[in-house]
Amino acid sequence: MADDGATSHPYREEAHAIHARDVTFDFSSVPMHYIPGEVLATHVTNVMHLVLPEGERAMAQCLGEALPYIDDERLREEVTGFIGQESMHASSHEGARNHLQSIGLDVESYVSKVAWLVDRVLGDHGLVGKAKEQWLRERLGVFAGMEHFTAVIGEWLLESQVLEDLGMHPTMLDLVRWHGAEEVEHRSVVFDAYMHVDGGYARRFRTGLLASGLLLPLFIFSTAYLYRRDPSPTKGRYWLRQFASATRRGVIPSFTTFFTEMPRYLARDFHPSQLGSMDNALRYLAHSPAARG
Repeated sequence: MADDGATSHPYREEAHAIHARDVTFDFSSVPMHYIPGEVLATHVTNVMHLVLPEGERAMAQCLGEALPYIDDERLREEVTGFIGQESMHASSHEGARNHLQSIGLDVESYVSKVAWLVDRVLGDHGLVGKAKEQWLRERLGVFAGMEHFTAVIGEWLLESQVLEDLGMHPTMLDLVRWHGAEEVEHRSVVFDAYMHVDGGYARRFRTGLLASGLLLPLFIFSTAYLYRRDPSPTKGRYWLRQFASATRRGVIPSFTTFFTEMPRYLARDFHPSQLGSMDNALRYLAHSPAARG
């Protein structure tokens, strides 16, 4: 299925198999602002674990559609494990979403709108034949670009000490670090699937830019929405001021990541295995309270 003239990229094996982990989280004691004193940072984190999983759901569906075109057994195994992990992400974050909804933060209506938008933009659209194959390639390219950013954010969640220092609720800290660790663990899968099915650099370049252009406004609009819907009378009036403060203090990843990471992703010799520390990710996954429980 690869384009004529596309460079052949053999699948790069990892030393372990990707698989879904059975995890359990107890959200019953989680407060509205689970990062104490950080309303805006809490809602930025909410975007990462309440809104982005809708994109991950669509990504898993796309990879399922790509499986018939993947004849490398090792890559098929990794894609299958990736789909299982994303399914577990969705169910775990749904528990957090339901809890936050129950204590007064209206997230359901917004997440439903995001799910509808993701399906309209990145769904299969019922295409057939050659058009279906071309659109599958395009979607794989976009999702490979998005996975680059989720891997970078996952690495930040694993490496940053500031959330723990601020006293982030341990259940939510474990949730985002477990998710971040698995993002680092499966960072190469979608990229490798794209390279196997298509492999064209021009499409990777174009869809990488598109992925950045989609994610940045999604983060901004989603954070602003959740902040407005926050019912707390002490949340403050100016979310942009809190955003600037949280960014300056390293409480949230910088929005400039969506620009500074592009040159690395668009390098012709780039491969996601160059990102993060797989050892750190696997070490956390081995000791995550939710995974151990």
